[in-house]
Amino acid sequence: MCGIAGFSLFNYNEGGEEALHAMHHAILHRGPDASGIYLDDHIGLCHRRLSILDLSEAGNQPMYSADNNLVIVFNGEIYNFLELRAELEQQGVAFKSHTDTEVILELYAREGVKCLQKLNGMFAFALWDKTKQELFIARDRLGKKPLYYFSDNGRFAFGSEIKAILALKDIPREIRLDAVYDFFAYQYVPDPKSIFKHIHKLPPAHYLVLNNDGFNIHEYWDLSFKNVSSASEEANKVQLKALLEKVTKQRMISDVPLGAFLSGGVDSSGVVAMMSEISETPVKTCTIGFDNKEFNEADFAREIAEKYETEHHEFTVHQNVAEQLEHIASFFDEPFADPSLVPTFFVSELARKAVTVALAGDGGDEMFAGYEKYTTDDIENKLRNKFPESIRKTIFPSLAKIVGVLPGAIGRKGKSLLTSLSHDPAMGFFITNSMMTDDMWNKLVKPNVATTLNGYHPSQYTLDMYNKADGPDHLSKILYTDIKTYMTGDILVKVDRMSMANSLEVRAPILDYQVAEFAATLPSSQKYRDGEKKYLLKEVFKPFIPDSLLYRKKMGFSTPLDEWFRGELKALSESRLLQCNEGLSDVFNTAAINSIWQEHQNRTKDHGIVLWSMLMYQMWYDRYAVIQERTS
Repeated sequence: MCGIAGFSLFNYNEGGEEALHAMHHAILHRGPDASGIYLDDHIGLCHRRLSILDLSEAGNQPMYSADNNLVIVFNGEIYNFLELRAELEQQGVAFKSHTDTEVILELYAREGVKCLQKLNGMFAFALWDKTKQELFIARDRLGKKPLYYFSDNGRFAFGSEIKAILALKDIPREIRLDAVYDFFAYQYVPDPKSIFKHIHKLPPAHYLVLNNDGFNIHEYWDLSFKNVSSASEEANKVQLKALLEKVTKQRMISDVPLGAFLSGGVDSSGVVAMMSEISETPVKTCTIGFDNKEFNEADFAREIAEKYETEHHEFTVHQNVAEQLEHIASFFDEPFADPSLVPTFFVSELARKAVTVALAGDGGDEMFAGYEKYTTDDIENKLRNKFPESIRKTIFPSLAKIVGVLPGAIGRKGKSLLTSLSHDPAMGFFITNSMMTDDMWNKLVKPNVATTLNGYHPSQYTLDMYNKADGPDHLSKILYTDIKTYMTGDILVKVDRMSMANSLEVRAPILDYQVAEFAATLPSSQKYRDGEKKYLLKEVFKPFIPDSLLYRKKMGFSTPLDEWFRGELKALSESRLLQCNEGLSDVFNTAAINSIWQEHQNRTKDHGIVLWSMLMYQMWYDRYAVIQERTS
């Protein structure tokens, strides 16, 4: 697990070794064990290493092919590298190391960009082909590992994180207003955008080829739901179990201590159970708890830990979030506001004290329909079908306004429901899951910002993905949408940044692309059945997890936001939100911010989610949007 960065010298002189050292210093946390650079007349590459496989110097990067014509910097893990290595050895390849990095090099030497079809793992890498004078950059199928690139007037640079690019001189920091709107709707900036106009994300399952003529981007894989399996439920269950055992075993290969995140939920508990079946020694498990029992899952995690006799580590988040929030937020170099970033940081910090690699249950909810929102969506669609479209579109919006004036959650939820029902299922899915309503945005946004946006609306991102999906029914379409949006832009970004902040590698067996492809073939009824979420996955895990845990209501990594803003985050928020002269105040009306703040403090309304998004935006702005901050 590592960090990578680099630049092109085809059309711009970036400053040589000094610039490369600045780039890899900016991402030191991603790889504290070793560093290296490569520089020639055309390309500069740099690397930070967190040693996982082959801890010797033979594993350091940049790494060169046997003929010295290829140079690579690589972030990630290739889980089938041993199989690929054996195939290459049969072809006469002699390896100098025991790394997966060298396997990529030798595979590319023989198959070029087609090598991506054989790689199974989480990765982002940049490979310089001296013979072709081409830079080949690629990202894994599901977007586990990040890759940003900067492009402006022939100038090109890339990095695992934006901060590596910002380390270069004179990188423009012009903010995209449509990305700001996206952020407040989703709590993250969706790819291929970034918060900066000239910096972009390479989307998952895409590769980029750069040469003296410029660059092109290509998609090499997509997830299809159109081929629905006709196999029996029992046969699918057997196949899924075997597949999960295989991919879990692959992810337990490590030359450093390995453990697991354990939340007490279905997915992490299932992963720990499978690890325990495979491992000859007790699995190291880590969990985070809260003082507030409403958000605390530590007891459930402890039950699994006791069942499998793991070496269990716990940490309770006491009222100390404000003290560390600045530090935690600093690892996000564009606005990011999923509140579960806080417990994810703490569980990563805890895990790193015991292990260097941790397995996690990420992906289960998106692949197998595990979120509560899928139940909400199902209920909404059943209600939607009970009313003629003409009534929904003409009467429901007016009813929504009337219901919206009711106090508390009743008014808020009633308005959201009626607004959602007035639209088609795809738009309804966006409305129900948006983190900021249109009414709230219109209340906050400055008129000049609204004018500049010229009618842009964040829902377009959701609708585009929904319409791209090839599934046969609505559930398959929203699962595809979530895999391509929420999972990639939120869940995986959060886990990458918070784990890398602690120099910890996180592997997610359920996120194996083969699991994703298999899950996509399952009939929707084997994922969501009569209100039961993750039906088939739970059937697989049933022998390993007690029913009391398997069928309890999902909690997730929740946080007590509403009370935080009336308690420990109050002083910090007042200084950042009510006294800001730029940043948030460039987008939102100051009087409206104050009004929302007072409503929340008076308990007239709960605005915890909106206030959190605003706080995280302002904290990001203060650190990354102002150029002077870079030199401090």
